[in-house]
Amino acid sequence: MQMDGLLEGTDGVVRCAWPANLPDYLHYHDTEWGVPVDEDRRLFEKICLEGFQSGLSWLTILRKREAFRAAFAGFDIDAVAAFTEADVARCLADAGIVRHRGKIVSTINNARRAQALRAEFGSLAAYFWSHEPGPDTRPDRMTLEVLRANPTTPVSIRISKDLKTRGWTFVGPTTIYAFMQAMGLVNDHLEGCACRERIEALRAGFVRPVSVTAASKS
Repeated sequence: MQMDGLLEGTDGVVRCAWPANLPDYLHYHDTEWGVPVDEDRRLFEKICLEGFQSGLSWLTILRKREAFRAAFAGFDIDAVAAFTEADVARCLADAGIVRHRGKIVSTINNARRAQALRAEFGSLAAYFWSHEPGPDTRPDRMTLEVLRANPTTPVSIRISKDLKTRGWTFVGPTTIYAFMQAMGLVNDHLEGCACRERIEALRAGFVRPVSVTAASKS
C-alpha cells in the first residue's frame, strides 16, 4: 500500500517511499538517514559521496560505498589529502567506483580544504553543526509536497557559498541539503514515517559540537 510519499513495507511498517522496499535501501533509511552525526570521517565521506552522486542516484553510490571506502583510505581526511597523481590514476582504473576524474580530484582537494576547516573550527562537525537550521525556520509538517518544493534551503545555499569561498568543489546547494538530510542536521522523514519520531528523539538528545572559535568567545 502506497500513500502520499509513504510506503507500507512487506513487514507492515510505514516508511518514506523512496527506499521502495529494497533491502539495502531500507536498511540505510532505517538506520542511517537522518541520524545526527558528529564524526568527522563520516561527515567527510558523506559530503564526498554526495558529490560523486551528482547526475546519478544515491542507491548507485550506496551500493558502491565499500569500494569507495577502499579506494579513498576509508575517507581518512589526512590520508586522502596526501594522495598524489598516482592515486588519481589508481582510482580512475578502479571499476568499483565512479571513475570521474573531476570528482576524484575534487575529493582530494576537499580533503585538503577539510584540514584547513578542521584547524579553524576544531572539527568538521563543529563547522557543519554551527549551521544547523533553527526550529523556527523548519516546516510545521514535513510532507512530500514540502520536501519536493525545497531541494535547497537558505542554509544549504549559505553553506555551499561559504565552502566554495574556501576552495571546496562539488558542493552545490542541492548536494549540501542532501548532506544535511542524511547527517541529521534536519529531520526530513515524512510525517507518518515510522522513523520520524525516533530521529526527533535522537536529535533532541544529541550534544552539538562547539567550534573552538565559539568556545574561545565564551
